[in-house]
Amino acid sequence: MYNGLLNIYKEKDFTSHDVVAKLRGILRQKKIGHAGTLDPNAEGVLPVCLGKGTKLCDMLTGTKKQYQVSFVFEKETDTEDIWGTVTNTYEPLDTEAPIKDTILSFVGEYDQIPPMYSAKKINGKKLYELAREGKVIERKPERIKIYDITNIEISYPEVTMIVTCSKGTYIRSLCRDIGRKLHNGACMTKLVRTKSSGFQIKNSHTLSQIEEAVKDGTIEQLIVPIEKVFLQYQKGTVKKEYNKILFNGNPLKKDAFFETDIDTTKKLRIYDADEHFIGIYYWKNNMFFPDKIFYDNNQ
Repeated sequence: MYNGLLNIYKEKDFTSHDVVAKLRGILRQKKIGHAGTLDPNAEGVLPVCLGKGTKLCDMLTGTKKQYQVSFVFEKETDTEDIWGTVTNTYEPLDTEAPIKDTILSFVGEYDQIPPMYSAKKINGKKLYELAREGKVIERKPERIKIYDITNIEISYPEVTMIVTCSKGTYIRSLCRDIGRKLHNGACMTKLVRTKSSGFQIKNSHTLSQIEEAVKDGTIEQLIVPIEKVFLQYQKGTVKKEYNKILFNGNPLKKDAFFETDIDTTKKLRIYDADEHFIGIYYWKNNMFFPDKIFYDNNQ
């Protein structure tokens, strides 16, 4: 079984679930999950977790992301993108309209109403399921954060830009809100995720490239080891006489480690005496306790 992460380039017309299903066939293993859904019409970085790496899915989903997005003014659709049904049309914006300043005004935190065509659940039912039934319900605004908007290119009525944002941000809805702030309409025409969970689009691989790597025996070169996700944490190597305590999942004292300068204010990336990555530990009551363990007795 493969353990670790793959930086997949999700191509258009695939769902994130499709990618996982196809990888299960390519890699011949069931234990695979993805971190951060992409709509079928979107492209770009989709981190995929393999084997023991599936423990990282929830953690990676919560990280900031970056997108390259295009949208057009003068129309709104039910899906908030160009692939939906047009619901409103507008006159062209005035040539003096402050388009760039309006876009930049969204940098920071703001309360965003999620789109009806989304996987967000209300009362146990996904919004897009209700939308397909012709129902439009009131949605509560969600506090999201736009860290940065750069590379703004305006070729009216189209705008292209790069957005760095928090978990839970709907880029379609950001486009919608930009249009409405200018008393106009706007809908997204293209979306490419360029960064997610530390992965970048320049290092991503398509499903066909993954399949080819399996055939020629180079797939291991594309799998990112689990421990690389935690390189920001200090390393702690357990002395051999404490290996049994470590493998049993028990807490560890500071003198169990070779390192003498351990910082107890941060989590610790722990290895056994033979330099096998075990997991992440946190400090409490003068001991290090397991936070996430990636070791098992069968490895």
